[in-house]
Amino acid sequence: MYGDENEVRMKKIIGAQILLEVLQEQGVEVIFGYPGGAVINFYDHLPDYSCRHFLVRHEQAAVHAADGYARATGKVGVALVTSGPGATNTVTGLATAYMDSIPIVVFTGQVPTPLIGNDAFQEADIVGISRPCTKHNFLVKRVEDLERIVNEAFHIAGSGRPGPVLVDLPKDVIAGKYFKKKAVQPSFKGYNPNYNGHAGQIQRAMQMLFKARRPLFYVGGGVVLADAAAQLTDLACRLNIPVTTTLMGLGAFPEDDYLSLGMLGMHGTYRANMAVTESDVLVAFGARFDDRVTGRLDKFAADAKIIHVDIDPTSISKNIDVDIPIVGDLLDVLQKMLEEVKASGEKAELCAAGHDEWLKKIAYWRELHKLSYEQDDIIKPQFVVEKISQLAQGHDPIISTEVGQNQMWAAQFFTFTKPRSWLTSGGLGTMGYGLPAAMGAQVAFPERLVIDIAGDGSIQMNSQELATVVQYNLPVKVIILNNGYLGMVRQWQELFFDKHYSSTQMNHAPDFVKLAEAYGALGLRARTPEEVEPILKQAFAHPGPVVVDVVVAAEENVYPMVPAGEAISNMLLV
Repeated sequence: MYGDENEVRMKKIIGAQILLEVLQEQGVEVIFGYPGGAVINFYDHLPDYSCRHFLVRHEQAAVHAADGYARATGKVGVALVTSGPGATNTVTGLATAYMDSIPIVVFTGQVPTPLIGNDAFQEADIVGISRPCTKHNFLVKRVEDLERIVNEAFHIAGSGRPGPVLVDLPKDVIAGKYFKKKAVQPSFKGYNPNYNGHAGQIQRAMQMLFKARRPLFYVGGGVVLADAAAQLTDLACRLNIPVTTTLMGLGAFPEDDYLSLGMLGMHGTYRANMAVTESDVLVAFGARFDDRVTGRLDKFAADAKIIHVDIDPTSISKNIDVDIPIVGDLLDVLQKMLEEVKASGEKAELCAAGHDEWLKKIAYWRELHKLSYEQDDIIKPQFVVEKISQLAQGHDPIISTEVGQNQMWAAQFFTFTKPRSWLTSGGLGTMGYGLPAAMGAQVAFPERLVIDIAGDGSIQMNSQELATVVQYNLPVKVIILNNGYLGMVRQWQELFFDKHYSSTQMNHAPDFVKLAEAYGALGLRARTPEEVEPILKQAFAHPGPVVVDVVVAAEENVYPMVPAGEAISNMLLV
């Protein structure tokens, strides 16, 4: 693992210093954390190093903030917490990052190694607890192993299919002394992700595409994670192939392009779901065919040949059998596909010209059932999101969301034109994700407009982080679509449980304006449609954090909606 002994520093330093020096070598600029006794040595030396630390108010928020930072930047996010409850509070954040393949490294304090297993004060087996929701995890048993393990953690988190890695740090390890060495690139037996797409499989896929009459690109978050959005857009435009994205793939293809069909799946657009159903060749890029996308499996793209490109071989044919699998990095595969297009000459031109009838049919579906709503005297949430989208353009916005109806309306009615501008918990559906994720993104991009579109239920999951954004003057804008319900659960109760609104009415909620003011942020409220635009303008112009409480229609539903177990072509449209 290590280089020549001449590179060894002759002066021993404690483990906390080794950790901080390795973090600097890894290019870590930001740590989100919460101190405690097990990691007090780390905090003692932290001021001596260049890493900026942001003190959160809850450990779950530290992990979500690191996650938001990672999604917005493409870098590995970092969080550090203490042992016991500090460590267990990270589990929801780890699971959120794991489900969405987000590269983060989370450091947890641990009791001294002689006390492990003795039920010592603030001891928790976080390695065992987190094993199902991390890409890998480590318990560092010796200070001699610390540098190697930390470097390995960053390598694993950011390589292949990204994901969260946890490193558990016993107090005696970070207090113990050892030499800081110069590490070489980690390597592991059995862990060698394949980055190079197979040339023969790519050629087969392109020949199939050239012959297709109703082709469709189905694009997931993997394209964003691979920084391959530009190549995907180039390929789609050259071949005149329409594109639909998953919730995680929003921004991978510009939604203001005529080839964009928007999101597919349970709350996807009519045109996207119908295009999937009637396609003859479906190319999945960095998507995992999850249940919210596919609906009834035997009806999903039933007449299509399926090409699946993914860096994770275990994702291919896991839910849907595919005809041509391609394992490799999305950027590498898309670049090779573009080379095939450029080399094909007239064949590619004929392919693009041959899709006119297909695009006309999609245009018909687009006009037949548009995303729509009727704005009357009560503010409709869709109207608010459309106004946010209109007013945010030109400000290079980053949008985060909580989870539920607010998330779906944001996905449907905000126009995304670039990658890494959309932060949401897709796989786990974590309420309380949006505010700390926005906080992480704002730390990364202090000059950009960062907006958390929230619900009145989910914002209360981590509203304490208003203290963090105020302390560090992070100008996050929180827009609450306040309908007085746990809206998505209420919608299911209305549609499928005879309006039996059991435990979904938020009969007592805080005054969000006063809550914002209590933390030192600006609080605003809109009660009428006429107030929405001027209040949003005021919020966006304010130099500090803002909470906007928008009182919206209480029983507005998210449509289209595919009922559970149905084919995605069987949509409830109103």
